Amino acid sequence: MDILLTRTVDKLGEPGDVVEVAPGYARNYLMPQGYAVHPTPHNVERYKSVREARMQELKAREERAQDLQQQLDGKSLVFERRTNEQGTLYSSVHPGDIAKELNEQFGTELEAGRVEMHENIETPGEYHATINLYMNITAEVTLQVVAEGEEAPVVESEPTETIDEEEAEAIAEAIAEEVEEEVQ
Repeated sequence: MDILLTRTVDKLGEPGDVVEVAPGYARNYLMPQGYAVHPTPHNVERYKSVREARMQELKAREERAQDLQQQLDGKSLVFERRTNEQGTLYSSVHPGDIAKELNEQFGTELEAGRVEMHENIETPGEYHATINLYMNITAEVTLQVVAEGEEAPVVESEPTETIDEEEAEAIAEAIAEEVEEEVQ
């Protein structure tokens, strides 16, 4: 049975999508709950603007996520924790701690559920975490966990090579020629 979605339904579609579902699912759940209507020409036209607005919203979310990815990718966060005599942390670093620190430093509104830790953090050291920003857009951050009273190790970045305008133009022309050759 074909139906027109009026709201986002996970794994089914967005508002304005005409999708095929089992008749019982449409009659007994989607339509009574207000998630779908029959796809009459009037309803299709009515939800066309809703769909366009939703697509613009999704595009804006994706752009914000890409901007945030550029801000966060490769950044280092320092967490200071108390340790016992064996060097084990009394309080490990949790996704909520990472989200809170990112929110404070970058003015974001990330939930702890978006932080994916690759391992449990129970001792001082360097760790990595992935921040799931939007669909397939992620950022990798480095976590420096230090014992209380110690200083975080300074991460030295390699010096970057600078080029002048003439070199930049020559490189750009070479790339443009390569692209042109590939197209032909």
